[in-house]
Amino acid sequence: MTETQPTQPAERTMQDWLAERARTSPEATALVEAEDGTEWTYRELDSAVEETAGRLAALGAQTGDHLGVLMETRVAFVRLVHAAMRLGAVLVPLNARLARPELARQAEVADLNLVVCEEATEADAVAISEVPVTSVDSPEADAVAPLREQTPAEFERASWSRSDPQAMLFTSGTTGDPKAVALSMGSFLSSATASAFRLGVTPGDKWLLCLSMYHMGGLSVVLRSALYGTTVILQEGFDAERDADAIAEYGVTGVSLVPTMLRRMLDARESLGNSLRFVLLGGAPARDELLSRCESRGVPVHPTYGMTETASQIATARPREAFEHRGTVGRPLLWTDVTVVGEGGDDEESGKPLPAGETGEIVVAGPTVMRGYYGDSEATKSAFGEYGLHTGDVGYRDEEGRIWVLNRRADRIITGGENVHPGEVVEALREHPEVRDAAVVGLDDEEWGERVGALVVPEEGADGDLSVGGIEDFCDDRLAGYKRPRTVAFAEELPRTASGTVEREAVRERLRESGEV
Repeated sequence: MTETQPTQPAERTMQDWLAERARTSPEATALVEAEDGTEWTYRELDSAVEETAGRLAALGAQTGDHLGVLMETRVAFVRLVHAAMRLGAVLVPLNARLARPELARQAEVADLNLVVCEEATEADAVAISEVPVTSVDSPEADAVAPLREQTPAEFERASWSRSDPQAMLFTSGTTGDPKAVALSMGSFLSSATASAFRLGVTPGDKWLLCLSMYHMGGLSVVLRSALYGTTVILQEGFDAERDADAIAEYGVTGVSLVPTMLRRMLDARESLGNSLRFVLLGGAPARDELLSRCESRGVPVHPTYGMTETASQIATARPREAFEHRGTVGRPLLWTDVTVVGEGGDDEESGKPLPAGETGEIVVAGPTVMRGYYGDSEATKSAFGEYGLHTGDVGYRDEEGRIWVLNRRADRIITGGENVHPGEVVEALREHPEVRDAAVVGLDDEEWGERVGALVVPEEGADGDLSVGGIEDFCDDRLAGYKRPRTVAFAEELPRTASGTVEREAVRERLRESGEV
C-alpha cells in the first residue's frame, strides 16, 4: 500500500499590515501626534492611507516601483510607509540631512521611480532626482506635483509574501559609499516577532517615535506598531525636555533612543515617568555611567546591538542583565544565530569559529538578514560567508552566550605591526572619573604606520585638571604601550551621524587640527 503524502499549502500571502490591523482592531488608537494630542484610530489611519495610495497611483506609482521619501519624521511619512506597502512599492527612505552630492548618489543607486518630499526638502529633491517629484506640502517649483491635489486613482491592493522586497535603507556610510540594503517583508516580520519575544508586547503599549524614520530605528517603530496593534506617539524631531515630558503626559511604555539622547533626557528631567516598560538603546555603546544613572532612577534600559542589514536588533539585554554585566548587549534574539570567527590574516583560525571569550568578527545568520545590497552583487557576495553575514564588528561571546561588541573591524588600528581595538582603549579612558566619553581612531604615522588618537569629552563640571598629560598618565597602568593614545584632544561632544554612530573622519580631523602629540 502506497502512502499518500499530504499536499503542502502554498506560502500564505497577506495584505499590508495596516489593512490587516484595521480589520482586526479598527477602534484601537494607532497614532497620537504629541504636539497637540490629535489621535488617529486604525480605521482612520487606514482610510487616510487609502487616499494617499490612490494619489500616488494617480502619479503612476505601482507594484514593484521604488518610492523615494525625502522628509523628516511626521504623520505624512507614516502614511507613505503604509501607502507604499498597500501599492506593493518598495519604500526607499532618503536621509534628509545629507548634502546634495550624497543624496544624488543614494537616488542613483536606488533606481527610483518617484520621489516624495516636503517643503524643507523640495529643492534637494528636484536637484538630485531625474524622476517625477511630488510634495506633501504646497510646492514652489512648477515641476513638483502637489500630492494633496491629485485625484485618487483606482488601484489593486498588493498581496505580500515573505520573500517580497519591502524596503531599501542605506547604511550609515561612516566608511566608503553607503550601500542600499534590500530587506524583504519576511525580514521585517521576523524582526518584529523576535523583538516582541524579547521586549514583550501588551495591548496598551505606546511607543514614542522621536528618531528619524529614514533610519531603521525610526521606521521599525511604525511597522512594528501596526503589526502589534499598539500606539505610536509621534514627536517631530528630538528635544530632550519635550520628549521626556511626552513620556509622562501620554503614558509612553517604550522608546527607542541612542545613548546621547537618553543622557540628555536624564539631564533634563529627574524622572522619565513610571509608565516605561523598555528603553531600547542602540546606535552606540552604553557606557557604565549612563547605565548607573538608569539603574538608580529605575529606567528600564535595554542595550541593543543591531544593523540595517538585519532589520534592526541582533541581540538585546534586559535591564537586570545590563546592570549586572555592564557592557553586554545581551544574547541573540529568537532565530538569530551569532558566530564569532577569527579575523583576516593567514593563520589557521581565520574565518573559523572561536571559543567563548576570544575576540573576533561577529557573523550573523537568520530570517532577519537582508536579501543583499541592491545593484551590488560583488558587495553582497563579499558580505556573506560560511556562517552568515559578516557584520564588520569586532566582539566576543562569554560563557553564558552574551554578546560584547568592541568596535568596527575596519576601525582597527595597526601600529608597529600590533593590532589595537579602539573599543578597548575607549573603555580604559571612560574609567577616568573626569571623562564622560571618548572616541579612538588611527592617525597616520611615519614611523609606526598608525598611532592611536583619542578625542575626549570631559565630564560636566570637571574641575579643569583634565589634560593631555593627565590622560597619558592615567593610561600608563591600564594599557600596553602601543595601545596608549599618542594624540589627545578635547571636545564638548563627539561628532555623530543621525543614527548615533561616531563620525570617525570628523574625529580624525579634530585630532589633526589639535596638534597635540
